Amino acid sequence: MNIETALKEAMTVDGAIGIALVDYESGMSLGTLGGGPSLDLELAAAGNTEVVRSKMRTLASLAMDDTIEDILITLGKQYHLIRPLGSSSGTLFLYLALDRNRSNLALARHSLKRIENGLEV
Repeated sequence: MNIETALKEAMTVDGAIGIALVDYESGMSLGTLGGGPSLDLELAAAGNTEVVRSKMRTLASLAMDDTIEDILITLGKQYHLIRPLGSSSGTLFLYLALDRNRSNLALARHSLKRIENGLEV
């Protein structure tokens, strides 16, 4: 599936507020959908780029031969899921913001994995 289809698919996840496909080397979004006054997806994507970079540096510093499956940030009212794309050599990630009261975290993680596997960039 292409980027637009993948983003639309992610927005069907229960509780989805917004989704972005982000290049963590540049911090630029390749596509966004959703968001709004309560969530500036461009700003959130750029900020979460630092989260991914930091975790990548930490893995390298620890000489861990492993990859990041996903990163979960739990807020009082939201979940923020970050999923680096294995097919992009680790330079792209999906960022999904969810309303905590309307989402199922396990199903959201499963959905992002399925979307990642079908995404062609």
